[in-house]
Amino acid sequence: MNFYDSAFIFLITGCGLLTWQQYRSQEEKPEEKSLTKSAVTPRAKAEASQFTRLFLTVYCLVMGSDWLQGPYVYSLYKDQFELQERIVGLLFVTGFLSGAISGYFVGQFADKHGRRTACLIFCVTYSVACFSTLVPSLPALFFGRVFGGLSTSLMYSAFESWMVTEYHKRRIDHAGTSLSSMFGLMTTMNSIVAIISGVFSEWLVQVTDTKGAPFMASAGLLTIAFWIIWGYWTENYGDSHTQGDPPTLSTSPTPPAKSVLKTILTDKRILTLGLASCFFEGSMYLFVFFWTPALKAAHSQASPLPANHSPNLPLGMIFACFMASVMLGSLLFNFLISKHQLLTPSRLLTIIFATASSSLLVTIVLKSEVLTFWSFCVFELCVGMYWPSVGYLKGRFVEDGVRARIYGMLRIPLNVFVVVALSFIKEGEAYRNLVFLICSGLLVITSGIFHWVVRE
Repeated sequence: MNFYDSAFIFLITGCGLLTWQQYRSQEEKPEEKSLTKSAVTPRAKAEASQFTRLFLTVYCLVMGSDWLQGPYVYSLYKDQFELQERIVGLLFVTGFLSGAISGYFVGQFADKHGRRTACLIFCVTYSVACFSTLVPSLPALFFGRVFGGLSTSLMYSAFESWMVTEYHKRRIDHAGTSLSSMFGLMTTMNSIVAIISGVFSEWLVQVTDTKGAPFMASAGLLTIAFWIIWGYWTENYGDSHTQGDPPTLSTSPTPPAKSVLKTILTDKRILTLGLASCFFEGSMYLFVFFWTPALKAAHSQASPLPANHSPNLPLGMIFACFMASVMLGSLLFNFLISKHQLLTPSRLLTIIFATASSSLLVTIVLKSEVLTFWSFCVFELCVGMYWPSVGYLKGRFVEDGVRARIYGMLRIPLNVFVVVALSFIKEGEAYRNLVFLICSGLLVITSGIFHWVVRE
């Protein structure tokens, strides 16, 4: 058993212990459970359970399609197609630039024409991006990245907007399911799916001897998600339509872009959430690009063999370790917020930003492969706590009627930030360390601003 297999077992054991502890704490409060049961009608409980199961099934399929590609996006371009580092960077830039340009328009489309419709379109466009990897030519690859960026904007605006609106419309909170626990459950399930996807993608590559196999498996999951959405999801809209009803001529006009932008700029809480999204998620996406070369560099320094003869890193297993760290973070969120209310989501986010900043600094100062790996795991643990925290706050601060548009607009500065960082990409460790250093400093600034501005 190598180091990464042992690390994976250690992280999964930690997740198991924390899950068991939370389950035991629930069992130790029978009087609280009896009060909850008496207040919840069987019909409300059944509807909440059906809604949760239906949404999470699609959510897991969609996120699984994304995670299957995660370990091998960089390696497919760099190692299998033998593209230069700058070309790989331009491919990533194209995806983020596409996401930045489409950020507002996909949100507007989802609010006006329906979030369910937008989710169906996502399944189609992301499948196109997957199939583009079958053609190892630059025009096809850039074409695929354009569709990939468009799909990412849809994924992070339409699905969450559909869920939050349906949650309020169906009054799921009356069944005892809080919005914070829903986001915590989403992140935990997402982490489990990501772990399985990492291991499965590693197996697929070994069996097929091609790093394009995970992309084809991803398209298969998207096909299943498409048919479930088509057959079982109901439609909901923004405030240009009556919630849950099809559009009619008598409905009120869609709020103009200026009013949506004014909402973002005048509400300090939403503006600060946008800042946090830009710098933290931007750092996360840059991490996605740089973790493979960073670990490879640390691995080659630790190996006594020449770089071209040193054993390959098990990228799928390392990715699974990162996702186990994300799951551990989501379980910590449930423990700190949903179960014991030891912290508020906003206070937790200030801690998350500071911790993530420190973990990036470690990779610059210490060149050890083991320490670099564990610092990356700490960063991913912060990611696991970040998603439910920021999702809960956006669910509270953003109105349902313009939810998809605001979510889409909040991603525009994020994509611009990543595009700028990747546009100046250079080969070697010096540039990578500079990127980590800048991201670390921005996260410290974000932590301070978040502490002073956002209050529950």
